[in-house]
Amino acid sequence: MRIIVQKFGGTSVASPEVRELVVHKVKQAREQGFSPVVVVSAMGRKGAPYATDTLIGIARTAYRDIAARELDQIMYCGEMISAVVMAGTLQAAGMDAVMLTGGNAGIITDASFNNARILKSDPTRIITLLRQGKVPVVCGFQGMTSDGEFTTLGRGGSDTTASALGASLDAELVEIYTDVDGIMTADPRIVDNAKILECISYAEVCQLAHQGAKVIHPRAVEIAMQKNIPLVVKSTFSDAPGTLITNIAKEDNGGATVIDRVATGVTYLTNIVQIKVHLDETMASDASFKVFKTLADSGISVDLINVHPGQIMFTINADHAEKASAKLKHQGYEIEILENCAKVSVVGGGMREVPGVMASFIEALSRNKIAILQTVDSHTSISVLVPQSDVGAAVKSLHEKFGLSN
Repeated sequence: MRIIVQKFGGTSVASPEVRELVVHKVKQAREQGFSPVVVVSAMGRKGAPYATDTLIGIARTAYRDIAARELDQIMYCGEMISAVVMAGTLQAAGMDAVMLTGGNAGIITDASFNNARILKSDPTRIITLLRQGKVPVVCGFQGMTSDGEFTTLGRGGSDTTASALGASLDAELVEIYTDVDGIMTADPRIVDNAKILECISYAEVCQLAHQGAKVIHPRAVEIAMQKNIPLVVKSTFSDAPGTLITNIAKEDNGGATVIDRVATGVTYLTNIVQIKVHLDETMASDASFKVFKTLADSGISVDLINVHPGQIMFTINADHAEKASAKLKHQGYEIEILENCAKVSVVGGGMREVPGVMASFIEALSRNKIAILQTVDSHTSISVLVPQSDVGAAVKSLHEKFGLSN
């Protein structure tokens, strides 16, 4: 069998009219000789009656801090409703569709409720259905522990379900359908001439996702990368080819890998605060370690870390600023907090060992009089902390400087 996994997000299953577009995509796959496995998210977005955020809101009307296990039980319902309706829609179109929960589909997870990790994906039941000519319609975002507890996979969980099924089924391709035509070089709400990328490497798209781009969850990409299964991000609402995610950025006529671009995209994260911790000579030699241990024990994730003699500098999500400040001051540290910051990043697999990339990055911001508060770089990205009010100008200037609209 030539297996394809087709994942449809919430906006792709939100109404009868849109679900007919899904039927068309599934029919197309079958006509091309594929045996499709359909993965669906909950219908619509926040405010829609069966959207995940709506269900969470219902649960929290009873108790704001309702236990994670109980929250998973109601979140499980959104995808079940969506999968039942989608299976019925496919049946009405003449296809023998079968609805499966994540557990039915063989997705076994740990017991980390609300953010479970997939331990195993057993494809046995799905393969049996495919051999019978049926179309499995699987609830994304969910799994089951080995002792039968319902779990959900956290943000981007339906993408993760699709990749996990693709890996266990040795699928030829995983298609991620959404409401955009593919992965773009920048947020089109900021950059008018942002372009759809024809192809992008696994590493690049993971970096974009980690740095703020809402394209596909990095966990889903990592799973596909392990089995070298191509992913395609495309639109339910058009026939545009979308963006191919694979190990190869581009091939020349001889089949050799060619990376002909320094940068792939520009992305950003907002709601960030910068914290400076001052260290003096009277402190113990492990003072730096204790700073990060204090934050880790408090469940606070840090980013943009710079450690210097006498000072540690890092960023955290603004929602954790008050807690971090209290914890560090309690340990006797003198700190400074700078609020209303944002992280802007340029990502590209082609920037490795290319001279002048950092110079171009800094020049673009300096010419636009954008204050640079902190920088950090890797082989595939350069990030800078700027005032949040300058995010739009920073993204636009970097997108232009690196020729991403050409």
